[in-house]
Amino acid sequence: MPAPTIYYIRHGETEWNARGRLQGAQDIPLNDLGRVQAVQSGNILGELARQNGHDVADLPFVASPLGRARATMELMRQALELPPEGYSLDARLREIGYGRWEGFTLPEMEAADPVFYAKRLADKWALAPEGGETYADVQRRVREWYDTLAGDIVAVAHGGTARALMVALGFETPQRAVELPIQQGAVYVFGADGFEKFS
Repeated sequence: MPAPTIYYIRHGETEWNARGRLQGAQDIPLNDLGRVQAVQSGNILGELARQNGHDVADLPFVASPLGRARATMELMRQALELPPEGYSLDARLREIGYGRWEGFTLPEMEAADPVFYAKRLADKWALAPEGGETYADVQRRVREWYDTLAGDIVAVAHGGTARALMVALGFETPQRAVELPIQQGAVYVFGADGFEKFS
């Protein structure tokens, strides 16, 4: 079977994104800009699907169960003139868990525990805050999700899961992936030979 094409969308902005607060498993709603970005992603997706010979209505849609991803999905589907509820959820697409760091900014965490912060800075892929996940953990679960795909799909999830997917598919190294900004209001297309961003 040929490698599936994944139309991957990061959820729109939240107030915590805007303030640099780590969200992880916290269910923070989209802000006004995030809702605009969700519609923008839908418009880009519609054009890409047409260019690739897809009727977007025939593609399966899946989202992370977190509210910001679901809201993005529903706004995006409305922009495509599709029923907003026509998608499934998969917990393997949830954001990386930041444990006790959730709700705080990186400078706040550095001030609170400079020794651990420095260690994690040197190995973000393999070290997690207390109660959190490593990127290696996330890589395993997104690879498991990928291996279940039967064909092309639209996925709405998070920045952390996008980075983990890039590594799981061999398109990036862990060292490069952890530093990559994942844009909101864009569509990342993962194919057999790599990924490309459309915005």
